This record gives sequence, structure tokens and C-alpha cells, in this order.
Amino acid sequence: MSLMWEEVVIDSRDPRVLGLWWRDALGWVVVGESDDELEIAPAEGAHPTLLFGSVPEEKRVKNRLHLDFVPDDQGVEVERLIAMGASRADVGQVDVPWVVLADPEGNEFCVLSARPS
Repeated sequence: MSLMWEEVVIDSRDPRVLGLWWRDALGWVVVGESDDELEIAPAEGAHPTLLFGSVPEEKRVKNRLHLDFVPDDQGVEVERLIAMGASRADVGQVDVPWVVLADPEGNEFCVLSARPS
């Protein structure tokens, strides 16, 4: 196979602000930036990256694709992300072990339960 997963592109009204929010949330680094894009990665040269690109419209409906994260402590991470500007999101989940949050532009993502050690 000759394909390599390069990046996930996230549409944004303000790619710099949203990209820097995700950089801080994940502890990643900025690896590229222009007037209408900001790209972050776990480390310089690492892939896949998250590329935030500028679009004129606001988000209107639930994402068809979202990111899932596994924390060491779900409660601690959920509270940290909310303190940073995330909000709880209802996408129809009922009695599930994960927490659905939305970033400052409304993009949903999940904080899963910690993996058993």
C-alpha cells in the first residue's frame, strides 16, 4: 500500500484561534501556519496532523466525523477541557461511558474512559 495518513482537516471560522486551542488542549506543537490555515502535530515531523482551514460559514449540524481521546483520568480531563472553553454536547448519547464535548467552534469530540492498566 502506498498511502500514508497525512492529516485531518477541520473547517474553522478562525483557524488560528481554534488551532491554538487544540494545540494547548493536546500539548502539541504548531508545524505550519499561513493567513488561512494552522497545522499542529504531536511533534515536529509527526503524522497525522490536524490542519485547521478557513471557511466562511459557521458549523450548523453534528459532525459526521469526530475525534476520540483516551485520558489517564476522564473526569480530570473533561474538567480541564471545559475550563479551557470546551462545552458538553448532546448528540443523542444515553448512559455511555464516554463524554461528548464540543470545542469553542462547536466541533464534537469524545473523551473516553481510561484504558485498564
